[in-house]
Amino acid sequence: MRSTPSTDRLAFMLAMLSAIGPFAIDAYLPAFPQIAATLGATQLEVQQTLTIYMAALALMVLWHGALADRFGRRRVLLLLTAVFAVASLICALAPSIEWLWFGRALQGVSGGAGIVVGRAVVRDLHEGPQAQQLMSRVMLIFALAPALAPMVGAGLLALAGWRSIFVFLAVFGAFLCWMVWRFLPETLDADARQPLHPLHLLRGYAGIFSHPAFMLLAAAIALNFNGFFVYVLSAPVFIIDHLGLGSGGFIWLFGPAVIGMMLGSVLSERVAGRWSQIRTVATGFAVMFAAVVLNVVASSLLPAGVPQSVLPVGLFACGMSIAMPAMSLLALELFPVRRGMASSCLSFMQIGLNALTAGLTAPLLWGSTLSLASGMAMFAAAGLLAWLLWTRLPAAQR
Repeated sequence: MRSTPSTDRLAFMLAMLSAIGPFAIDAYLPAFPQIAATLGATQLEVQQTLTIYMAALALMVLWHGALADRFGRRRVLLLLTAVFAVASLICALAPSIEWLWFGRALQGVSGGAGIVVGRAVVRDLHEGPQAQQLMSRVMLIFALAPALAPMVGAGLLALAGWRSIFVFLAVFGAFLCWMVWRFLPETLDADARQPLHPLHLLRGYAGIFSHPAFMLLAAAIALNFNGFFVYVLSAPVFIIDHLGLGSGGFIWLFGPAVIGMMLGSVLSERVAGRWSQIRTVATGFAVMFAAVVLNVVASSLLPAGVPQSVLPVGLFACGMSIAMPAMSLLALELFPVRRGMASSCLSFMQIGLNALTAGLTAPLLWGSTLSLASGMAMFAAAGLLAWLLWTRLPAAQR
């Protein structure tokens, strides 16, 4: 086994691997109109490239962890980052919307490995406050991705057209593959590997998805994130139609969101070991609900615009980032022998809900800033309910 890289290098590497998702989603959002025009597709057909990606991502993340538990973290990351690079080239060369759908599905199959396996790597190496600090540091660096992705996409769109965005993603995937090969050691010992026998896997998944504490934590994480992600999915309509900004205006949404995520991650890292995980999560919910109230009031009483329509999104992202590392670790600690599989199930819950939102909920909510604010409030309230139900479980069950 290679020596473990420094904490800063490991955090950077895991954050870059996790950033595949935001870049694959956000970078091409400004290009929707040009893609539709070039491929002769409707706006809905282009929107479905996002839905297909999310659906494939949700289905495949169930397997990333099991594969990593069987073959090791490093091999799985090497293979799937290479697949992501090839899939991005298919998207770049797509002659029709159907080929773009295929390329996006293949991107979805491979794009979730970074965040799933990355969480397992954190728990392989650390526990307790050290794990929360590393997870928070990963999220701090990762928070830059949602802001950088649409700016990179808009810049490439202006310089060389929408296909160059997917060329960039192919290069990014190839870079990540090299980075894993060069710097990431195998963190799962050979004697800790789990078999891929169908009955063994079935028992594992059944045990995780039937565990009340895990399901409540996973639901809370997914619902909270979806309160923010509904704005990401609605970004083209929110930015261009409601706020009246052009394709270069995505920074006005993603900038405050990134600042909020970075601030929340810093706070989560600072309080690790000093605050209990329950206190940390409660603080995150308090910040999220302050954002929800501001968002609904601003959307009801003020015209859509900057900054009143975007600052509450940043505040919500801050609260979400305070709570998420602690909740994720609480969920993973329930299954110390199957951390990879448990991480997969967490991601499946989150991305599956995101996929439903991409295809169904976001189009229903993006009609006005008030409906988007109401959607954020709905998801946050459901997330809080799941968390409160978790706190009511007997200590022995959680």
